[in-house]
Amino acid sequence: MIQHDGRLKAAFESGVFVLKLCGDVRLTLCATLDNQAQRLADIPGLEAVMIDLRETTNVDSTALGFLAKVALAVKGRLRQSPTIVVNNPDVRRMLDVMGFEKFFTLVEAPLVELDALAELPLAKADVEAEEEELKQRILEAHRILMRINDHNREQFQPLVELLEEQLHHTAE
Repeated sequence: MIQHDGRLKAAFESGVFVLKLCGDVRLTLCATLDNQAQRLADIPGLEAVMIDLRETTNVDSTALGFLAKVALAVKGRLRQSPTIVVNNPDVRRMLDVMGFEKFFTLVEAPLVELDALAELPLAKADVEAEEEELKQRILEAHRILMRINDHNREQFQPLVELLEEQLHHTAE
């Protein structure tokens, strides 16, 4: 059954870290995604990363930015780039347009199914985020996406400039 509200699950088994996104994944899960990206760099024995999007109905651009951050966190540490399993044509199209093939191997079915996926509790920052903190997360995610390719740079430049201006005025 596909969930329409976003959830994250994760497991680490035999050197493989699996992150499963379910339902409609939006900026409200970005602190949790960010925590996972940061933890990945420190996991001893990490050999592979798989992101399972088969139960994902939508991923907003902020969440995509944090998925890109996952790839950047393990870049150069693994023998192969992280794998994204995606069978929803709309989600796949979004990944293609955003240039994710540059950092990920995109496949339609996983090599191995993991039964040990545990639901991740929401990070406190996802639940109690202040408006300024949310803007900072959105800004970080879109800056990451802009570095991937020219299309993303053109798409997200106005948003990044707007957020930078808003955050600058807040800091004054």
